[in-house]
Amino acid sequence: MTNKNLIDLEAMSVEQVGKLVKKARKIMQSPADYRHACDGKILATLFYEPSTRTQMSFQTAMLKLGGRTIGFDNPMNSSVAKGENLKDTVSVISGYADIIAMRHPVEGTAMAASLYSSVPVINCGDGGHLHPTQTLTDIVTLSCEKNRLDHLKIGVCGDLLNGRTVHSLIKALSKYEGNSFVLISTPELSVPLYITDILEKRGCKYEISHSLADAVHDLDVLYMTRIQRERFKSAEEYEAQKNVFVLDREKLDRARADMIIMHPLPRVNEITVDIDDDPRALYFKQAQYGMYGRMALILLLLQDEDFLLSERPTELCAQRCNNPKCVTQYEAYLPNRSYKKLGMQMCDFCDKRID
Repeated sequence: MTNKNLIDLEAMSVEQVGKLVKKARKIMQSPADYRHACDGKILATLFYEPSTRTQMSFQTAMLKLGGRTIGFDNPMNSSVAKGENLKDTVSVISGYADIIAMRHPVEGTAMAASLYSSVPVINCGDGGHLHPTQTLTDIVTLSCEKNRLDHLKIGVCGDLLNGRTVHSLIKALSKYEGNSFVLISTPELSVPLYITDILEKRGCKYEISHSLADAVHDLDVLYMTRIQRERFKSAEEYEAQKNVFVLDREKLDRARADMIIMHPLPRVNEITVDIDDDPRALYFKQAQYGMYGRMALILLLLQDEDFLLSERPTELCAQRCNNPKCVTQYEAYLPNRSYKKLGMQMCDFCDKRID
């Protein structure tokens, strides 16, 4: 089965990712050629949690393509504040817009929204689950800066448990030959088991490190992430983790001259500001690449009839997902949808095992 919704980058083939990167690079080279590409089209941005880069990047992308934008960046300024459910919001908004970009703090919400939208839905982050368009940003950056997406040694550092950008990036880059990963975190914030399962299934080498200083010396890419205050249950838990990994000049001096530093932003204190002027620091340029990647994505979803994303086989199951962070815990009308993975039933919304 195929669809036009980008919920998980797993739905895009390596060939489709390559097509998007090629389109993004064309737009960078000749932006004037695309000024009217989306004349008359409307993008709705539904952001249920704070965002600077992702929201503005999508809005700017659509405006630069000649389209217009509607939406909200605070659910309390919408009918959500009156108790409107997700289904009703999306059903209405999809009648106003040609495409929806959506961020939500609850896992699986983008998938749920796609069930009731009459236009393509783009997942701009659903809790600590996935963030596929940030990964497209990262892939465009790597393609332009490293001129390849394979045979890279990638270090990912920080909150690997809740970091949706990390989950999406590892899943995407594990499809390319010769890539290996160094997973740098505290034991409490290590990547979920399903991510290491994917690496092992695809034959990707990976190692686990609890020291940024020890891991940085032979990396092609260092992908830093912040410790996310909003994902912790208490201030005490956050305080115990927040300053464990900080990239400073002393650690960077151990790295190769051609290593690049990436970060999905916002930065808190995990990269010291004196590194910003180092030619290896690409996180601000990375945000610019993201705008072009999102321009390419909008064009492919709206204009390329052959750009169809794969959809995994699902089935209705008797048992409800028991993940407390899953959208099914908040939107009671949602069906109990699952898919099979290694003989296990997995929730189609949050990708957690249904016991």
